[in-house]
Amino acid sequence: MDGPEEKAKAPVKPAVETQKKTAPAPARELTIFLDGKFVPESEAKVSVFDHGLLYGDGIFEGIRFYNGRVFRLEEHHDRLWDSARSICLEIPMSRAEMTEALLETIRRNDLREGYIRQIVTRGVGNLGLNPTQCKTPSVIIIATTIALYPKEVCERGLTVVTCATRRTNAAALNPAVKSLNYLNNVMARIEANLAGADEALMLNDAGNVAECTADNVFIIKRGQIFTPPIAAGALRGITRSVAFDIAAELGLKITETDITRHDVFVADECFLTGTAAEVIPVVKADGRPIGSGKPGSITMRMIERFREMTRATGTPIFE
Repeated sequence: MDGPEEKAKAPVKPAVETQKKTAPAPARELTIFLDGKFVPESEAKVSVFDHGLLYGDGIFEGIRFYNGRVFRLEEHHDRLWDSARSICLEIPMSRAEMTEALLETIRRNDLREGYIRQIVTRGVGNLGLNPTQCKTPSVIIIATTIALYPKEVCERGLTVVTCATRRTNAAALNPAVKSLNYLNNVMARIEANLAGADEALMLNDAGNVAECTADNVFIIKRGQIFTPPIAAGALRGITRSVAFDIAAELGLKITETDITRHDVFVADECFLTGTAAEVIPVVKADGRPIGSGKPGSITMRMIERFREMTRATGTPIFE
């Protein structure tokens, strides 16, 4: 029988075998287009005096690419140049140069599916507001991947709440300008977060539905589709226009008309459109189920056709 000293000297075996752990591979750095150069994301920096940072003085576009093709690139560039013209911002590149820079950014990141953020800032100035102090606008292009909502949310549909934050009146800042100042939308997004909802309905000064924080709104009643007019405060969304094309293909008419919260509550179906969100069903608004409380048949047909279009059309990236 072993005595106390022998027991004390006996080595203690660990309960679990120690194994050498391998550190996870570092994430690959993105390549960013910044003012005519391609740089690693860690080196993609703008001045603290850039008016895009100081005042939100600039414009942007969010663009999707699928299956090696950029979807509706020309329409996005139409809107980018229109936004620039509206705020007296001179884009320091031609459209052809911008297109090639965008495509090359995707190529350098070796992506076939993803999302592009294209930004033009007013450029470096002083701490004064006057944009004439900014001599050279900056151009930034980011190509990466995006998933706005988890797959299960897309399948079951979104819940939305009406927020107290009203859509900025077009007389103050026209929503047709896709500007870097998105605080109006951010405040509405905060309200949705606090309410535990996926999105927020934004009303205009008249109390009618304008849009959601980053999406256009469509409702369906008795087989007809309705959406707020641009004059109601909605962005002239690129995916919104695609929805009109798809509806026409399916033999459905979309009517632009003022929509109230009541119209949303009693709709048979509801869906949103946006470049990041794509086409996505809404199944509950302010606690009320929309229709059956599940994505509707017309909405699902719209989604199916949208997916077909994105896989087969667009500007080739690698050709």
